[in-house]
Amino acid sequence: MQGTSTSEGVVSPVRIGRLSIGALGVLALALGALQSVVEPALPLLQRELGVSSGEGALIGNALLVTGAVVTPVAGKLGDRYGGKRVLVWLMAVVSAGGLLAGLAPNLPVLLLGQVLQGVMVGALPLSFILVRKHLPTGASQAAIGLVVALFTGGSMVGMLFAGPIAEGLSWHWMFALPTIAIIATTLVVTRLMPHDPPIPSDNGIDWPGVVLLSGTLLAFMLGLVTVTRDGGLPPLAVGAIAVVVAALATGWVVVESRAGSPMVDLRMLAKPPMWSSCLLTFVITTSSGMVLFLLPQLFAVSADGYGFGAGTTDIGLFLLPGAIAGAVSDSVGGIAARRFGPRAVVVVGTVVTAATMIALASLHTAAWQLVLAKVLTAFASGVGTTALLAATATAIETKDIGIATSLLVVTRVIGVALGAQVAGAILDAGAEPMTGRPTESAFVTGFAVAGLVAALSLLVVRTTKKGARA
Repeated sequence: MQGTSTSEGVVSPVRIGRLSIGALGVLALALGALQSVVEPALPLLQRELGVSSGEGALIGNALLVTGAVVTPVAGKLGDRYGGKRVLVWLMAVVSAGGLLAGLAPNLPVLLLGQVLQGVMVGALPLSFILVRKHLPTGASQAAIGLVVALFTGGSMVGMLFAGPIAEGLSWHWMFALPTIAIIATTLVVTRLMPHDPPIPSDNGIDWPGVVLLSGTLLAFMLGLVTVTRDGGLPPLAVGAIAVVVAALATGWVVVESRAGSPMVDLRMLAKPPMWSSCLLTFVITTSSGMVLFLLPQLFAVSADGYGFGAGTTDIGLFLLPGAIAGAVSDSVGGIAARRFGPRAVVVVGTVVTAATMIALASLHTAAWQLVLAKVLTAFASGVGTTALLAATATAIETKDIGIATSLLVVTRVIGVALGAQVAGAILDAGAEPMTGRPTESAFVTGFAVAGLVAALSLLVVRTTKKGARA
């Protein structure tokens, strides 16, 4: 018998079955694969497109920037217009981006495709909305777990198969094939998933905040690439770029502080648990973002010099243990924070990351050294940021959990993107004038800087601890 629950306003569980849940899971799998193909293939993309390291970093960061601004508003859009409807809208945008990337003849078109693909991050919260509305509590928890697990598994699938597809067909197909799977699965979801009623709300969507944050991040990253390539820019031009970035950032802060329903509630930062967690998350993820970019680049450097001459397939295999360690760390972080306290977890993770990067600056002559470094830093970063997320969620009022966690997620994404862009800038600044290839000393500098950035977490922990005592 079909019906609705008047107390919760949800459709009876009989309206959604295993096929619908399976379709959401397969969609998450395809999205995870599309998201992850760039990491192992980045050196190949740079060679094929003839771009520098800093410009290459933009390829991955374009997706992250869109993700950072979509994350806080996806749930609101789903509540306002219905989760199924918004999910289909977003998948149409993702599909357009994937097809555009698959046909891209140059870097600007590929970047546009990556920007459009970035809205895929909204698929997870919208999937959660759908299963919560159409399933009882126990079944919805199992379905959410399945979707998250398949998204993580898809990331590993994409990392493994990006190389064989790019090398066997072309790099265009590593975008096109997951996109075709997304289109097909979205059609299945559209047919099987029942419509969910929208929830009326007086709160609007903070579109000015979305635009200003996107503009700030893109202007900063493009400015960093421009400043560090081809011998740099005159001081006046550098100053002009800095003024533009500062003006956009200031405008975003002003808009967010005055908005009735802000994209990111900056007033939450006034609470000590919140601002300290955001600052620590930013520092940790900036360091891990640098590592994320530097290691594939070093694997790909010609074996005639100091590198390993690894192809995309080999790079994917080298990075896979780190991806697994990062996935495991998400489940370990909350447990570790509960048992030892978030500060202790962050301190240990920071020491591990800093020591690993400093060691890697001296020892990077064997592939296993880089693989081990990736595993250690991915696990340490994941445990630390998850511990901070769990600790913050338990330290603030229940009504603010959604706002606080979205702020931390945005901070995490921005940190990774900034770290990758800084690493690309370091490699560009240390490139050989004749070949444009980064020198070994540029990688040494990058690893050392990543270690020092990670070590800043110790200073933040010490400072916030003194502030808490005072």
